[in-house]
Amino acid sequence: MRESTTIAAVGLRVVVITMVAPIAQGLVGALRDLGHEPVAVIGARRPPGASRPPAEIELTDEHAPPGVDVLLPAEKSRLESLLRVYEPDVGLCYGYGWKIPLDALEVPRYGSANHHPAKLPRFRGPIPFSWAFRAGDTELGLTWHRMDAEFDTGNILAQTSVPLYDTDTTILDFAPRVAEAAYGMLPAVLEKLASGDPGDPQDDSQASYAGPLGDDYAEIDLGKTAREAHNQVRAWNLTFGMYDIVAPVVDLEGERLRLVRTSLSDPGDGARRIECADAPLWILESEPVPGGD
Repeated sequence: MRESTTIAAVGLRVVVITMVAPIAQGLVGALRDLGHEPVAVIGARRPPGASRPPAEIELTDEHAPPGVDVLLPAEKSRLESLLRVYEPDVGLCYGYGWKIPLDALEVPRYGSANHHPAKLPRFRGPIPFSWAFRAGDTELGLTWHRMDAEFDTGNILAQTSVPLYDTDTTILDFAPRVAEAAYGMLPAVLEKLASGDPGDPQDDSQASYAGPLGDDYAEIDLGKTAREAHNQVRAWNLTFGMYDIVAPVVDLEGERLRLVRTSLSDPGDGARRIECADAPLWILESEPVPGGD
């Protein structure tokens, strides 16, 4: 067994845990650039009929990073045994929908860390992107934290933030900024893990939860500002179809529409203009609501 706790001397064996192909590719590349050994990528098999992400981001064999095993377990109860096969020093989780059992998290020699796109303890939960837009944030916080038995409650290892722009309407617009900043924190995160640094406890009194958006946020009120309406559209866009609510919707001249993408400035291509309380908003993409006439 290796005894050195010096990162440069260790060459850590890392298991990447993600359901997102670009994240798997990016993390594997970043770890190799730092001199570590990604030994496996663990995703998850989606059951028949489950909602699926866009094909270009779903982790499949077609989109797997080269030179590393990719496993798609059908149940989270199998994670512990799969991890043991690879004898990892570290587990790195980023973009994973399952709550990982504690026995699996404890397999890596130095522990497991998760990347969460918020400055914890703010916006714990499944859709912090959406809540950042709902709150009108101009920055997106990022956190690497140790993983424990609960979601997003472990000790903080590193934090930073990236800007959000008015033109960010889908995750593909800002995900590269998020990933670059997340990978930039890896040297500090891995050093803390390997040295046994427990990280900083979260202040639970400051915690908030980024849970599902509800019916109370489904209707666009044109009596509010254009920015509020734009943020509402963006917030729903980033729920990735996880909920059955048709939103955000607006009634325009007898037509009921679900807005998909909007702009605070005129794109100059004849996009439909609507008037809000303080300024216009342009509809870049929309679809009629079935039975909404």
